[in-house]
Amino acid sequence: MHVQDSHWSPASAVAAGGMTMSAAAGGGRDGSRTTPLRVDAQRNLEHVLRAAREVFGELGYGAPMEDVARRARVGVGTVYRRFPSKDVLVRRIAEEETSRLTDQARAALGQEDEPWSALSRFLRTSVASGAGRLLPPQVLRVSVEDGAGGPRVPQQRTQPATTELRLVPDQPVAVASVPAVAAEDDAGTAALLEVVGRLVDRARAAGELRADVSVSDVLLVIATAAPSLPDAAHQAAASARLLDILLEGLRSRPA
Repeated sequence: MHVQDSHWSPASAVAAGGMTMSAAAGGGRDGSRTTPLRVDAQRNLEHVLRAAREVFGELGYGAPMEDVARRARVGVGTVYRRFPSKDVLVRRIAEEETSRLTDQARAALGQEDEPWSALSRFLRTSVASGAGRLLPPQVLRVSVEDGAGGPRVPQQRTQPATTELRLVPDQPVAVASVPAVAAEDDAGTAALLEVVGRLVDRARAAGELRADVSVSDVLLVIATAAPSLPDAAHQAAASARLLDILLEGLRSRPA
């Protein structure tokens, strides 16, 4: 799993001169465009986005923009014309992946009546899509016990003093298993946490999910079970095997 090591905050998505991510991509928040891109500009944008997903998925969000430009086969200046800073590009990719995971969770809720089947379907679909390698940091918060000897999950690939990826305690909200979302986190993250919380609560209420499993744990499974390996067949096999093991660890056991 490549946890992001780029400095992250919604404020950083505003480029110099007040340009937001949406403006950098040439449209409003609803995806509409005030002026259509030329055909070659649209093609370059698509190449950059595809390359960014690949590079960040393989190397983490700390990968330089030059790597994205090389993979897209464009000059780095072309990348910066579309995305004035790396944080703007990172946010664009992370928002798209968060939206994709939310859609997958909603599909599992709507198409699976049995709670465990719904949760496991969501996990299998999400891991197979590779979205876990591109999750934004705010959805990977995990519980931390302050007492000596309490369980901790180490921070990975973070930069001291600059990163905003950190371990923070879960706090109770309307859905008890959903970690609190800070005010600066975007609505897409909140939507993902809410719908996954429903999957988790249903499986727990049915007695099929361990009582101590939280939404953070489920999302950590998605991120962990999506390794980046050079061989696609090996990657798929490794992901499937690892997910089988992790799913067994999530299930409740008779007393």
